[in-house]
Amino acid sequence: MPRKIWTGSINFGLVTIPVGLYAATEDHTVQFHQYERGTTDRIRYKRVNERTGEEVGYNDIVKGREYDGGVITVEQSELDEIAPGRSRTIDITTFVDLTEIDPVHFQKTYWLAPNSKEHFRPYNLLRRAMQDTGQAGIATFVLRGKQYLTAVRADTDVLALNTLYFADEIRDPADLLGDQPEQSGPSSKELQMASTIIESMSGPWEPEEYEDTYTSKVEELLAEKARGGEVAAAEAPPQPTDVIDLTEALRRSVDEARKGRKPRRAEDLSELTKAELEDRAKDLGIKGRSKMKRAELEQAVADASAEKPTGTRRTRKAS
Repeated sequence: MPRKIWTGSINFGLVTIPVGLYAATEDHTVQFHQYERGTTDRIRYKRVNERTGEEVGYNDIVKGREYDGGVITVEQSELDEIAPGRSRTIDITTFVDLTEIDPVHFQKTYWLAPNSKEHFRPYNLLRRAMQDTGQAGIATFVLRGKQYLTAVRADTDVLALNTLYFADEIRDPADLLGDQPEQSGPSSKELQMASTIIESMSGPWEPEEYEDTYTSKVEELLAEKARGGEVAAAEAPPQPTDVIDLTEALRRSVDEARKGRKPRRAEDLSELTKAELEDRAKDLGIKGRSKMKRAELEQAVADASAEKPTGTRRTRKAS
């Protein structure tokens, strides 16, 4: 059971529904400690008074800011007292069409669940009503000392709460692009070819088909180093397409699309484990694979794959 990180209520109209807030996602990033190079000595951080050099206990630390030439400190209890709704309510002020919210505003997703069985009925009423109308409730609430703009929406079985960036937190993309160079727009022929490539690569959104291969590679790196084995470097990223070669690159991609193949770059075999490489080599009929080092195995698989028509190989997921 996930840990409840906030308890409060959703308010819409004169209806109040007690709910709990739960994280909807979890981070699988490999976590590292810090050590002094060449030793197994852990590095620790301390809270130190910069004037006296003495360590300060966590309970003796308060928040503060420079203000009018001095420093003003505040207690957490003072911040809690001025928080809207005392940090315990999600007040829906309006309902909007969910499709009207630009994805750039979405920040993080949480699940909302009723706090007790007797509150299931009003909870499900709100969820079903928003599901049927396609509306999301816009509200603000305070979590961990920060006020958030949120969109409460109906998910399959539960209410979801998405924290949103306020309008003044969204950077203007025009500042990044600056002045556009002359003739930067695509020609009609280029646009037609690019559209053909996109259509040939189109498919349903299936999130379970995508995996964090980098985390798998980090785990494999640690295991290889523990065994004293060699670590193969990943392939360098592809070079940017030269503007002069753009039309030719598009033409070749369209040719592949018309032959029923999705345009693809050379497969990054470094994402596969050695066992998966050996299975791939077996599929391709590569002889002497059991005696090959990883780098030799990758090269042999790459060479054999290039000679074999696309679509005839079995694909395997990185573990």
